[in-house]
Amino acid sequence: MLNRRLRVGLICTKDFYERDVEKSQIALLNEFADFQWKEMNEPSGWEEMAGASDETEAELVSFAKNLDALVVCHGAPRITDSIMAQCENLKFIGELEGDRFARRIDVEAAAARGIRAIDTTHGTSAPVAEWALGLILVALRNAGAMFRKLIDGEYPFHSQQERQANPGFANGELTGKRVGLLGFGHIGRRLLTYLKPFDTEIWVHDPYIAKEVTESLGVILTSLDNVLSKCDVVVCLVPLTPATEGMLGEREFSMLKEGAIFVNVSRGKVVQTKAMLDRLERGDIIAGLDVFDPEPIPLNSPILKLPNVFITPHVAGSAAGRRRLFKLMVDELGRFGQGHETHNDLSPTVMANRRGDTPTRDSVSGTESS
Repeated sequence: MLNRRLRVGLICTKDFYERDVEKSQIALLNEFADFQWKEMNEPSGWEEMAGASDETEAELVSFAKNLDALVVCHGAPRITDSIMAQCENLKFIGELEGDRFARRIDVEAAAARGIRAIDTTHGTSAPVAEWALGLILVALRNAGAMFRKLIDGEYPFHSQQERQANPGFANGELTGKRVGLLGFGHIGRRLLTYLKPFDTEIWVHDPYIAKEVTESLGVILTSLDNVLSKCDVVVCLVPLTPATEGMLGEREFSMLKEGAIFVNVSRGKVVQTKAMLDRLERGDIIAGLDVFDPEPIPLNSPILKLPNVFITPHVAGSAAGRRRLFKLMVDELGRFGQGHETHNDLSPTVMANRRGDTPTRDSVSGTESS
């Protein structure tokens, strides 16, 4: 714990600062820290970030060399070991948004220097979990198929027998269903809280999550095959890594039981598109999808014609979730300044898990999507 006010700096684009950094949070931060913001406009993307030029590095060091804590987001270059070496007071580096892979922080270098690396990119997890629940409910009621018929000027049911046979009417309740979650990071654990009122049985497949976490939360940790073959609803929440790209293919989709619901709010490339389409074209499962491969969805894609699919164009996140990123970071800075343990630390082990390296269960971070 420092015996003085924290010196905190934020580097990001002007657009992010004005749109997603709430003034009320700056006021809260100013109660215990001296805060300053610097506009930078380095190229930002979801892929690995290039290092800063000599000129950019010098500019950044001039801003950060006397700071205790540096927070980065869109527009900031990667904070490398070289930059850390020139900022001797730096004990905290936080990233606001980077698709959970700490693109802007050399986590291994920070760990070696005793600098705490913090990630609050999970601020968007709540709206994604909300939409996952929404897609589950929509798919269970077969609402996509009924909506298509209504807007085409056709009533979905021509007889009471048709109504009774429709899967949305015959078996559309979520209450009491067995729900399988592929990935149990921030989104999965938030979704768990939303599912509790429905008295669902939750099965989880996540090779990275600590067993103590699932035990304490009352969920069943099990295999991928068990989730796919024995759950009424399967929700894909894993991040896109070399280990998860294409993880759901023909074998996996063939395991879904007849009448199952498949929801994906993760990444489209986690799924082998043709395998998913082939199973959906059989008409015996229903899907709720927020992501697809490729994106944007080609307007001539057969997925758009399937009545047993409800699809949205990657909108599970929300502006409110983005504004939560900075709020969570202010919370972490408050804990850090008071000498408390922070909640969202990054470590080399956490990063290895996120990259999909050999699974280890000594981290409770779990796998997660944006």
